[in-house]
Amino acid sequence: MQAGKPVLYSFFRSSCSWRVRIALALKEIDYDTFPISLIKDGGQQLAIIEYLEETRPTPVRLLPQDPKKRASVRLISDLIASGIQPLQNLSVLKKVGQEAQLTWAQEVISSGFEALEHILQSTAGKYCVGNEISMADLCLVPQVANAQKFKVDLSPYPIINRINKTLLAMEAFQVSHPSRQPDTPPELRA
Repeated sequence: MQAGKPVLYSFFRSSCSWRVRIALALKEIDYDTFPISLIKDGGQQLAIIEYLEETRPTPVRLLPQDPKKRASVRLISDLIASGIQPLQNLSVLKKVGQEAQLTWAQEVISSGFEALEHILQSTAGKYCVGNEISMADLCLVPQVANAQKFKVDLSPYPIINRINKTLLAMEAFQVSHPSRQPDTPPELRA
């Protein structure tokens, strides 16, 4: 670890860590990674993204200047990070029971994606909110990956699919991908 360089305590497969890695890549912030186990620890990291936005607003703004668009970004981000993702986390799935986990995850993700697709009908441009990348987009990609992991049928969500495909083509989303992290097991590496 280099002195003065930010350190991200990260788990390669964590949606929360992935969102922060995308923000760091978009903002061109060099950082060290300190791998942690989410079985022992974890937590939401949208506060980190907001901190990065407030302290380093360039080269990419993750919250629009326009208050209405900023509210839409926060609405979408909160829906994903607070309304969908926590319900399919390991701690919740353990309580649901092994035999019901897949069905539970598919139901909560599908329900959340129905609401999200409806919101995106009025907010989306090239990205979740208009034509500028935002914190909402950082939340979308990891959640779509979770949906794919749980074999959710994504065909009813054309806007989500289109935006996800556009974002995955960007370098920041590629370098932050779980398959490219220092703690990714060899069999899961890209």
